[in-house]
Amino acid sequence: METKDNYININKEAWNKKTSFHIESSFYDMPSFLSGKSTLNSIELELLENVIDKKILHLQCHFGQDSISLSRMGATVTGVDFSDAAITKARELAETTGTNTQFICCDIYSLPDNLNEKFDIVFTSYGTIGWLPDLDKWGKVINHFLKPGGSFIIAEFHPFVWMFDNGFSKIDYSYFNEEAIIETETGTYADKAADMETKTISWNHDLSEVFSGLINNNLEIKTFKEYNYSPYDCFNDMEEFEPKRYRIPHLQNKIPFVYALKAVKK
Repeated sequence: METKDNYININKEAWNKKTSFHIESSFYDMPSFLSGKSTLNSIELELLENVIDKKILHLQCHFGQDSISLSRMGATVTGVDFSDAAITKARELAETTGTNTQFICCDIYSLPDNLNEKFDIVFTSYGTIGWLPDLDKWGKVINHFLKPGGSFIIAEFHPFVWMFDNGFSKIDYSYFNEEAIIETETGTYADKAADMETKTISWNHDLSEVFSGLINNNLEIKTFKEYNYSPYDCFNDMEEFEPKRYRIPHLQNKIPFVYALKAVKK
């Protein structure tokens, strides 16, 4: 079997390794989260608006901090991730925080076989779609779970960012989804000194591919925004120029780091 055809198992192993380091990292700041701090950013909150009494499906939720943050805001939330280590921790956190957040362990494409509900909002954010090879199939899953008139909301790193090498000094990758990107790395974005090595398989997705995956599956794009900063210190050698706003110093405000959009099921 070709490596790229086994991407789910390979990436699942990587994310199971990452989870234990992430839980202990300052990046995820578990003490503040447990004391009640929300992990959501203004970028996605602006599109989510009032979530009280809304049913939300959170795709690729990692170990559930954002899912639980949404529950704390009054939503009924189901989080999904393919990492069993992450979902085990998410369920533990839901119990510890006294929220009713539910979690399902499966990959996104097989979710319709594991969940039979409809939602007001489907949500995903930051570093998620690059792990999926087919965005038309992704759009079908989103459409499947949304109620008519329901909203899909994504905040994601801009595809322009994924073109650069790790030092943001040159272009190493295509803007377009031309082939699987197979890499081995040490450390992780949340703990760059972490003593681990992981192999991963990912894909770059240009904006037209994102838009088409939604539009071709009965979703109408209502809002699209781009941002010249990241809300996370997750790339090498970033600087915080305002609270919770990070850039690569030599690129200043000249490139987009994040985009966000809202689409509505017709």
